[in-house]
Amino acid sequence: MPGLRRFPLPLIAAFFALYVIWGSTYLVIRIGVEYWPPLLLAGIRFVIAGSLMYGFLRWRGAPAPTWAQWKAAGIIGILLLACGNGAVSVAEHTGVASGVAALAVATVPLFTLLCGYFWGARNTRLEWAGVALGMIGIVMLNLGSNLQSSPLGAALLIFAAATWAFGSVWSKHLPLPQGAMASAVEMLVGGVVLLIGSAVSGEHLDKVPPMEGWVALAYLTVFGSIIAFNAYMYLLKHVRPAAATSYAYVNPAVAVLLGIVFVGESIGIEEALAMLVIISAVVLIGLPQWRRKPQLPLASVVPKVAPTESRVN
Repeated sequence: MPGLRRFPLPLIAAFFALYVIWGSTYLVIRIGVEYWPPLLLAGIRFVIAGSLMYGFLRWRGAPAPTWAQWKAAGIIGILLLACGNGAVSVAEHTGVASGVAALAVATVPLFTLLCGYFWGARNTRLEWAGVALGMIGIVMLNLGSNLQSSPLGAALLIFAAATWAFGSVWSKHLPLPQGAMASAVEMLVGGVVLLIGSAVSGEHLDKVPPMEGWVALAYLTVFGSIIAFNAYMYLLKHVRPAAATSYAYVNPAVAVLLGIVFVGESIGIEEALAMLVIISAVVLIGLPQWRRKPQLPLASVVPKVAPTESRVN
């Protein structure tokens, strides 16, 4: 059926993981850094997740990455995880609220569009309109809350958004391992770099974390890393970068709603209107992707047209 072809189940599941699961990780990180040093928490999370994925994939018969693939995936892992996620963890450890951290990632699609120009990408008017509308929605959401951020935390969050966007765009032009192996290597390398950063900065555990700290680590490892991160890498291969990073407009709304449920925060008319604007921005950014015609199988391509190499795993 045409509708099923346009909205395949894996695509729907991947967007759900990005919008809902990743939206919840900001709150879980905020809980986790109360019991773990921020870089240590992020490093353990990604090393465990990457090791489990790598071992499982090799057991299933996936080929070991080449040296070139290790280098390429390592670069992306450092940009997305060591710099991007590590900076968010440190920012929340300095006292930045989880809602503020989620709001800051709204700059990711804008950075993504700008980074795309390094590789000759051109964006549609709908994508630019979606970014502009999304920024307006984020401003409205921020004005309707009493969340505050330190200058250091704000700088770390902007740095995280920029490195995440640059790594996301660059990943489409590097010889990454096939399928989920790319995510496994990226988490292994990014996690090791985070652990090195933790040791160099002098982080240490004052005491063994309580059950809440271990639950936060387990949730971030399984849901935030293995499930959500793989969903993100899947979308980077299958949709336009602006659509893949549109989670940045939904995550703040999810973070605010979780704050209402678990922390007892209240939501005003400003927040409600802002969320409507944010969802509208997501629709605008996603429209160019949904309107694109599906690629024809290679067998049906006219011989005189040279097929381009597909990076879909």
